[in-house]
Amino acid sequence: MNKNTRMKRQISILLMALLSLGLQHCTQAQQPVAKTTKATMDTKKDSSVYSRTDTSKVNLTEEQWKKILPSDVYYIARQKGTERPWTSKFEKFDEVGTYYCAACGNALFKSNTKFDSGCGWPSFYEPITKGSIVYQPDNSHGMSRTETLCGRCGAHLGHVFEDGPPPTGLRYCINGVVLDFEKAKEAEKKYNESKPKSGE
Repeated sequence: MNKNTRMKRQISILLMALLSLGLQHCTQAQQPVAKTTKATMDTKKDSSVYSRTDTSKVNLTEEQWKKILPSDVYYIARQKGTERPWTSKFEKFDEVGTYYCAACGNALFKSNTKFDSGCGWPSFYEPITKGSIVYQPDNSHGMSRTETLCGRCGAHLGHVFEDGPPPTGLRYCINGVVLDFEKAKEAEKKYNESKPKSGE
């Protein structure tokens, strides 16, 4: 066997060994992924915090939030992202009802406090209650602003500015991705269906 043939055979054996190791690694790596996916599904089912009636504070780890929330909601609610202006389905929305936090279901705004500010995001002049939103200073991006967060779960909602209409003079500039909406008629129907009937 000449030198070239021997070298080709050694390279061939080495490549086969590496390929075999690579296939073993891929096979082993796939098993935990399947388990993680199942665990993620179980976590979503078992630890859902979304409720439009529960007002208790929600304290989850970032890992838990990541498993529960859709990626676009997680990006804004937990990573303080911002959706592009004029992309929210709620920006030009005029149905009568209530806006809720998409992360936890906390009631945030009534539709009669919504107004067209022309800024590109859903805007409101007053929250539903004093405790439904909490505030903190935001000095990011070289600006001095007031950040608005959900009073129940601490999700980032947007910012509040002092250029809104009467009676408050405030403009709550909110990312539509972190809002859910329920029409007033649907809420009234649910309420009436849940009430005990007379004589019960």
